[in-house]
Amino acid sequence: MTDEKDLKKNSKRGLKVMRKSHEFHPIRNEGRILKYGAKGFSRNIWLSVAATIVMAITLIISFVTITASVILSNTAETMREKIDITIYLKPNTSLEDLNKLKETIEKDANVKSVVISTSKEEYEKFLSENQDSEEIIDVMDEEMSELMISKMQATMRLKVYDVDNLDSVKEIVETDDGFVAAVDEEKAPTYDVNQVEIATITSWAKIARTGGLILAIVFLMISVLIIFSTIRMAIFSRREEIYMMKLVGADKRFIRGPFLIEAEISGMIAGIIAAMVSYVGFMFLAPKMAGYGIDVSAITDVLNSNQSVLVCAAFVLLGVLIGRISSRLAVQKYLHKA
Repeated sequence: MTDEKDLKKNSKRGLKVMRKSHEFHPIRNEGRILKYGAKGFSRNIWLSVAATIVMAITLIISFVTITASVILSNTAETMREKIDITIYLKPNTSLEDLNKLKETIEKDANVKSVVISTSKEEYEKFLSENQDSEEIIDVMDEEMSELMISKMQATMRLKVYDVDNLDSVKEIVETDDGFVAAVDEEKAPTYDVNQVEIATITSWAKIARTGGLILAIVFLMISVLIIFSTIRMAIFSRREEIYMMKLVGADKRFIRGPFLIEAEISGMIAGIIAAMVSYVGFMFLAPKMAGYGIDVSAITDVLNSNQSVLVCAAFVLLGVLIGRISSRLAVQKYLHKA
């Protein structure tokens, strides 16, 4: 009986010492949590690698979704800014009449700028554009030049603020007496040129945004499930160790901490991998996309500046956040009594 009493006293004394040690050495406890978390990551290395890869894919897909949406939206906007509406006027319309029509159309609030060109100026522009064609230059004698000028339409080129709303411009061209008399009936104004292309690019931007979001959510769920399974297996394999921790008075944070660290390490590595792959991949493809008229400047400006550090940090923080949330769900489910 005496031995049993002494054993109980010693056990209680030991637990008190451990509790005091835990209370007075928080830094040492944090170090132990990090150490045990790192050991747990290496102990379940294959599951940890799988979780890291899936998280990296999730982050890369998120990056692709955001960049594709930004790039396509900017490309559509750039095309809108470059669009000009050409109104073809009858050949030999005088400069005086052109200026009157210009004053009329400039009153429209949607009109940004107006450039007029007489038939002769259009002819000179035609020669300038074809100056390398010897066949055309050779046949352009004085008689032919006069004939072409007499047949070539004068033009009015408009830039507008909103290319999707041209009703007011159309109303002026179709109802104003000066325009009705001057507009060439054989060649209609170019209201709808490039509108199909812009609509297509805008729809691609929406598809990229929606499809990328769906893919990101799917891979995010896969990441959560893999991390959840990894932590669950880790808890199962260390159930006796966890039980001993409870007996010696370890608090909930000390028990849960290593599992959270284990998942956060996966998220951190996934963030670094995803940032590197995304940066290298985008920089490789950017010149090729720019060659096709795709506006990639918004993304390249960010990645080529000091903001690239913030982008990398965002990858890492998002990876850590995914890992921590996934791990915490698993820990709460299987260590709710801790």
